[in-house]
Amino acid sequence: MHEVEESSGIDRRTILGYGTAVGASSVLGVVAAGGPAVAGPRGAAGGFRRPPGLTGKALLPGDPGYAAEVKTYNLVQTPKPGLIIAAANARDVQIAVRYAASRCAPIAVLATGHQPSVPIGPDAVLVTTRSMSAVTVDARRRVARAQAGALWQHVVDKSVPAGLAPLNGSTPIVGVVGYTLGGGLSPTLGRKYGYAADHVRSIEVVTADGRLRMVTAKSDPELFFGLRGGKSNFGLVTAIEFDLFPVTSFYGGAILFAGEDAGRLLHAYRKWVRTVPEAMSSSVGLLRVPDLEAFPPPLRGKLVASLRIAYVGRPEVGASLVHPLRQVATPIIDAVASQPYAAFPVIHADPVDPAPVYERTALLRELNADTVDALLAVAGPKAPFPISLVEVRHLGGALARSPRQPSAVSQRDAAFTLFMAGVAGPEQAAATRAAEENIIRRLRPWSTGGMYLNFMNVDDASVDAVRHAYRPEVYRRLRKLKRRVDPANLFRLNHNIPPA
Repeated sequence: MHEVEESSGIDRRTILGYGTAVGASSVLGVVAAGGPAVAGPRGAAGGFRRPPGLTGKALLPGDPGYAAEVKTYNLVQTPKPGLIIAAANARDVQIAVRYAASRCAPIAVLATGHQPSVPIGPDAVLVTTRSMSAVTVDARRRVARAQAGALWQHVVDKSVPAGLAPLNGSTPIVGVVGYTLGGGLSPTLGRKYGYAADHVRSIEVVTADGRLRMVTAKSDPELFFGLRGGKSNFGLVTAIEFDLFPVTSFYGGAILFAGEDAGRLLHAYRKWVRTVPEAMSSSVGLLRVPDLEAFPPPLRGKLVASLRIAYVGRPEVGASLVHPLRQVATPIIDAVASQPYAAFPVIHADPVDPAPVYERTALLRELNADTVDALLAVAGPKAPFPISLVEVRHLGGALARSPRQPSAVSQRDAAFTLFMAGVAGPEQAAATRAAEENIIRRLRPWSTGGMYLNFMNVDDASVDAVRHAYRPEVYRRLRKLKRRVDPANLFRLNHNIPPA
């Protein structure tokens, strides 16, 4: 393995620090204001009162604590609901849903706020679940149970000491429930085990009628199908139970190359992924590092090509698999090594500080020479543009197979995800969004036409866009389910599936 030399001044902590700095609002000097408040077609604008019987808190605009409760990770939109229910338990969620239904008001849920969609305005009720963060692990059954506000860090803290790992995302600060209901694409274990939604045992959910239901494949097969992949369209989930896996370590991390080597890396990568086993998950990200003194000169203000690796198996096998990519150029940083599972955040080094981030996504059916050349033309070292990250992530393996218990997670025929994230305040937002749209357009010849729900953001929140996250027959099935469990579309402040 290539180790970082002491004299370089760059170590693994630098990689993590990079993620923080790229996401920090201090990079921009400004913070995006929340989107405009838009009333739903049936919502009663304003005039909310605190419903009785709550264990948690009810907050109205202007109340102390209101602003803190609506804080989100992604600052592109700030929720401005007419009423916040800071739920302490499932009973509080029931009270909130019944109260919203009695007012014909839309109701939304907020855990971390990583994935904004449509604005949440004064006609809406917002349930926050941060106080509901309990996690339990049954090591014998290899199962975890997480409440609605639990983060992946909470799960890892409980599962790793038991010698088990979840199908978590790239960052420990994402909410377990939202991630899983949107599919759950793990960059460590996904290709080996499939989507997180494929391994859900049961779901505790409050539906639009205010009932608290325990949903399993046997109790309500259709609702169990729709919840796993349908996000928050069919109710507010208060807890889920899901499988854990006997994984204690991985061979992985990130190898950073200079931007001028991005072409060599990507062309080698597109050939390499055809040869690797399902135990190998990987991606390549083109990162634009801020011109800040916090970064060493080799990174500062430069385009960097980051190879992200997670191999679940013997380290020596992982090293032999990665060897060809290590040879394409001299790395700036090589931090791929044998790691305890709890170190998974070093792979992607996602930002931990809130920031206004515009994201776009597409699914690619292939990554051939022409695809790479097109990507480099619009996102490579000779194409300056205001986007922090452009990533291509390898799919396939277990992600391509239908699970034993079918779910709404679709588009399993895709070979890669294309994901973009641009940190932008109000003055940079238009240019950032235009650049991302240009990349989507240039890579359309290799697109499947589908999208991955968890990577969809404010610019992919229309009903038409959401339809592209599902196969046509699945989308029709979900609309029929919506008509059964939420005919008034109370749960519409999301990437919405309207009733049939």
